[in-house]
Amino acid sequence: MTKPPSPTGKTPDTSAAASGQERGQVNPLGAALDPLANALKKAVQTGAELVGVHTAATAEPAKPATGKPGLAVSPLAVDLPPIPPVGGVDIAIARAGFYKHVRPDLLVMKFAEGTTAAGVFTRHSIGSAPVDWCKKQLAANEGNEIRALVCNAGCANAFTGKLGADAARRTAAALARRLDCRQRDIMLASTGVIGVVLDDAKIAAQLPLIEESFKADAWHAAAQAIMTTDTFPKGAYETALIDGVEVKIAGIAKGSGMIAPDMATMLAFIVTDATLSAGVLQSLLGLYTRTTFNSVTVDGDTSTNDTALLFATGAAGAPKISRAGDKRLADFRDKLEKVMHSLATQLIRDGEGATKFVKVTVTGASSPASARKIAKSIAESPLCKTAWAGEDANWGRIVMAVGKTEEEVDRDHLAIRFGELVAAEHGAVSLTYDEAAMSAYMKKQELEISVDVGVGRASAHVYTCDLTHRYISINGDYRS
Repeated sequence: MTKPPSPTGKTPDTSAAASGQERGQVNPLGAALDPLANALKKAVQTGAELVGVHTAATAEPAKPATGKPGLAVSPLAVDLPPIPPVGGVDIAIARAGFYKHVRPDLLVMKFAEGTTAAGVFTRHSIGSAPVDWCKKQLAANEGNEIRALVCNAGCANAFTGKLGADAARRTAAALARRLDCRQRDIMLASTGVIGVVLDDAKIAAQLPLIEESFKADAWHAAAQAIMTTDTFPKGAYETALIDGVEVKIAGIAKGSGMIAPDMATMLAFIVTDATLSAGVLQSLLGLYTRTTFNSVTVDGDTSTNDTALLFATGAAGAPKISRAGDKRLADFRDKLEKVMHSLATQLIRDGEGATKFVKVTVTGASSPASARKIAKSIAESPLCKTAWAGEDANWGRIVMAVGKTEEEVDRDHLAIRFGELVAAEHGAVSLTYDEAAMSAYMKKQELEISVDVGVGRASAHVYTCDLTHRYISINGDYRS
């Protein structure tokens, strides 16, 4: 369903769940979902704690193994964690030639029979051919019997009309023939330049090599193959217990620019060997997308190709779960959210040209939607973001970003904090304001900015980064 532009002027995304529900929304499950609703109230972790890996130690950032040549690794980069094989999934990568330079740009994941899946996708009103394909096929097979995922980097296959749709169909058909399954059992994803029709013959030519090179232990290579302007590969891994049986949850993602809440130029693929119905996967993915992928923004721009897919192979032998609110899923829900948070915040750590990782929290709002809108306004303001880049605690720009939303705000109770330092309170500069302390705080790589608007009890958070000259350099010659 396509929505009209939001009050911010940015076109919201159309949900692509198999059920047709909106992204970030979950079908009512009655009292069974109470544990999930409570989960949303948890305090959200920040920084490396959330990512679950250590910041990469780089005196002089090295060039990335893949991605665009000449891009130094982000100073906020984190190491890709060890990701062991996950039962029921095999991985292969290849070079199809969508880039001028030599690098892998094609990923295929093959899943065991009986694998279930769910997806959330861009709400952009001009969705790409692979997004359209996945939405249609997930609805057709109700998320059951998914056999493979094909992802290419270097060509978005968006705004390509019937030619792009035919190329997507031929890609799915070519792999389906080799796996002896239906076309609709193949999921597709693409990332790269908009407006270029996918040359599916390049993918078909690599399938014989792909078929011979599948292996279980290739998560790191998979994370590298889907990079575009990313400067480091992104992944996360957790284990959980379901009724005493250990299950694995592994995920990879890509994204660096054109990142805004509701995912934007972001791909995320998460696989578990738990045995979960497609309905459970859709409910959990939609629920936790709200506080993860939908709570990050690099530049406020939303893409045509956002895709997050969650697969369950059932290979661990855990009992089948058909209700999202099942008590046996408590640990799994927590660990899935952790994986998604890790992937989402790694996108911000790799924001194009970023030097600061920033968490914006808004409290005291009239509603969660109002709090979220205000937080996004701050996080996406070029004036706020350039102040952070210049290590300037210019809280006046935050006041500007709050007020321009036209959301309900009590000016005389507005309060602003930078970390634990109070910049403003009771609608004016704080009597304890210390410019030297503020300047010292702004030199940190990770910042927390908190705003209380003084009218209610609702809150929201958004993760973002600063805006530097490097962002212009990267995007000024993106196609060259």
